[in-house]
Amino acid sequence: MRQQQTQPTGAAARVPTQRRATPPQEPTVWAGWVLFGAMMMILLGAFQAIAGLVALFDDGYYAVNSDGLLVHVSYTAWGWVHLGLGVIALAAGFGLMRGAMWARILGVGVAMVSAIVNLGFLAAFPLWAITMIALDVVVIYAITAHGSEVRDAVS
Repeated sequence: MRQQQTQPTGAAARVPTQRRATPPQEPTVWAGWVLFGAMMMILLGAFQAIAGLVALFDDGYYAVNSDGLLVHVSYTAWGWVHLGLGVIALAAGFGLMRGAMWARILGVGVAMVSAIVNLGFLAAFPLWAITMIALDVVVIYAITAHGSEVRDAVS
């Protein structure tokens, strides 16, 4: 014996249609590179802070005296610049880990300033300065090319 199903008529027959939201895109492999860039920004900040502290406390550590630098300022001034950049880079790196837009903007700005500062610091410690400039370039690329993917992955 079959049961006959009846369809209600009128207003009850209307089934509300739901709009399907497009599902969020899965983060690509670049989200990992942006997180790598965030970790490099944190590392860059720590390195900048260390270079700043060394410049503040031990002027004799570097290969040339402050007169041999591209910009003729004391190592104390360089130390404060590096220390300030380091603290700002650390904050931007932790913000990048959360996918914050302010951290992307600040991160690119800090990496650009860091590259320029390390260019001026090249005579004092060439290997260190070249390494820092290379890390700055990697960070800028990772943040600008694929920074929004981390925001999507975190949220």
